Amino acid sequence: MKDHFSIRADGYDTTDYRLKYVDEMAAAIRQTAPLNPEMTLLDFGAGTGLLTERLAPYVGKIIAVDISPSMITQLQEKAPDLPCRIETLRRDLTQDPLPELSVDGIVSTMTLHHIEAPRSLLHKLYTLLNPGGFIALCDIDTEDGTFHTLDTGVHHYGFEREHIKRWMEDTGYRDVKISDATIIVKPHGAYSAFIAYGVKPRL
Repeated sequence: MKDHFSIRADGYDTTDYRLKYVDEMAAAIRQTAPLNPEMTLLDFGAGTGLLTERLAPYVGKIIAVDISPSMITQLQEKAPDLPCRIETLRRDLTQDPLPELSVDGIVSTMTLHHIEAPRSLLHKLYTLLNPGGFIALCDIDTEDGTFHTLDTGVHHYGFEREHIKRWMEDTGYRDVKISDATIIVKPHGAYSAFIAYGVKPRL
């Protein structure tokens, strides 16, 4: 399987615009989701751990999942210095068997548009949530295809918010809300991004 991020992993954490939007997306997640120190999160598409780093002070454990071995290696080097327990897992959640785990919350930034069948993934993630658990995903609104300048396995040029809301509700998430997360400013353009939040009902 091609590692689309192998040539980018070493310098991934040094791009100013990326650090800025992850800061703002992490802030949106903290403001939206009920994080607490006893909580276990799943960060899917965790990459080098930029989001994991920013949420680690607020939870008890983060399971960081990514398909890219080069990105996971970067994250593993950071893990001992983070203020919560970190477990890393190299897994393609769209194709590999799901891990045998359950979590209190699922978070992600800028991963969904790399997923060929996002509706199917939302359903798979739903099965990993404890009753009462939440999902909080950040991604870009529909754009003209100029956001990515390199081939990193892009399947969608962003998303319509109403589509995301409907997919989540159809999966079973409740209290779904979509709101602004940030504006990502790159040298060649500015792109709006959203946070999508929903809760798995309690039994």
